Amino acid sequence: MSKRFLLRDALAQFPPYVPGKPPVSAPGLTPYKLSSNEHHLPPLPSVVEALTAASAVPGNYPDPSAGRLVADIAAHLDVDAAEVVPGAGASEVLSALTNITLEAGTSVVYPWPSFEMYPILASARGAEKRPVALLDNGRHDFQGLSAAIDDTTRLVLLCSPNNPTGPTITAAELDGFMAEVPPEVIVVLDEAYMEFATDAEAADGVAAFRRHPNLVLARTFSKAHGLAGLRVGFGIADAEIAGALRQVIAPFSVTAAAQAAAVESLAKVDEVAVRAKEIAAVRDRFAQDLRDLGFTVPDAQGNYVWVALDAEAAVAFEGACAEVAVAVRRLQGGVRVSIGPDEALDRVLKVAAEL
Repeated sequence: MSKRFLLRDALAQFPPYVPGKPPVSAPGLTPYKLSSNEHHLPPLPSVVEALTAASAVPGNYPDPSAGRLVADIAAHLDVDAAEVVPGAGASEVLSALTNITLEAGTSVVYPWPSFEMYPILASARGAEKRPVALLDNGRHDFQGLSAAIDDTTRLVLLCSPNNPTGPTITAAELDGFMAEVPPEVIVVLDEAYMEFATDAEAADGVAAFRRHPNLVLARTFSKAHGLAGLRVGFGIADAEIAGALRQVIAPFSVTAAAQAAAVESLAKVDEVAVRAKEIAAVRDRFAQDLRDLGFTVPDAQGNYVWVALDAEAAVAFEGACAEVAVAVRRLQGGVRVSIGPDEALDRVLKVAAEL
């Protein structure tokens, strides 16, 4: 088919991002969506109040600097406000990081499978993609990641807990890897699910950031804070990198409602943490139940579990869940199941037992 318009050739190199499927209806069953790692508990009442109040005048632009939110994040993490960069979810921060580092003739290194946006963003910038296969236990292969870096590498992406497989990166792994990376190469630690992690050896991103100036943290209010629909996240970066990020992030990308909700949720961070650990406890039980049925489930540290399956079994698992009105996420190498209400997880376990 011929092209009618002058579009970039790079568009042919990657498919668009495919979000998690919605559940299909089944007679007599409440549908559940366990395909997008959404927070299934109801929002905190004070966050809803803040959101409602901030939405009262939709005709005004939001604060372009998100000053109150930036100040509160900086105080909460004990970093300088100049090192905090807000964005429309961590995805916008990741996109901006690829925008300030990647172009034709450069390369980006990342684990795989991991967050599906990594190769999409790399292709969009015309950079060479260098995915490094995970180890059999779902963890990053740091030896392989180090070997993939060369003079063309401008960016390295890490994910802890890794989405979709679940394990965290330990402090020893991160420090050892950073010692191998040239100091001018930017390394991103994507911590979208860090609040759910219970691994005592998991790397402390902020502490590592203080030790390694070329380390950038990407965090979000979408997951543990339950604000995915509002699109608000942030990066923590050296002031020079942060300044470059602000140059390419669209102005007013974080709405007034999103800023207000995030400020209030951060003020209730202790409650957010308690809820995250409640979800983590359910996650651990669910993961063990699947293991007891004979499935391979790596260490789960996000608000999801990864069921390692071959392609045929993954299709069967996803289809059987759909028949009982539960949507799960089939990806390369298996199926990811988000933690949701007990009824939904019980249906998944029944499907697993029957398979």
